[in-house]
Amino acid sequence: MYARRRHVYFAMMGLCLSLFVVACAVVRLWSVPAAVAMCVVAMVIPPFAAIVANRKGPRTAGTTTPTPVPPPGQDGDASPTPPTHVRKKDPRDGPARHR
Repeated sequence: MYARRRHVYFAMMGLCLSLFVVACAVVRLWSVPAAVAMCVVAMVIPPFAAIVANRKGPRTAGTTTPTPVPPPGQDGDASPTPPTHVRKKDPRDGPARHR
């Protein structure tokens, strides 16, 4: 699938470049409005070429893996568990301050 999309992309971009070159080099000598119309058509082609090149294939379209839902009570919003140990008072800390 990738090679096919790449070939279509390069064909569209080649058509775009050809339209610009022919419009500016040849067609403008006979008809300026026709040359301008060719340039406008060539200007519209690159966005469609990019869409074609970046399109997902039929196997990957719509098959995104769903995000797992955590079981109740185990989400990240719950408060953290309290520490299992408490630091003992060290006499080197000095007297306790009361507020």
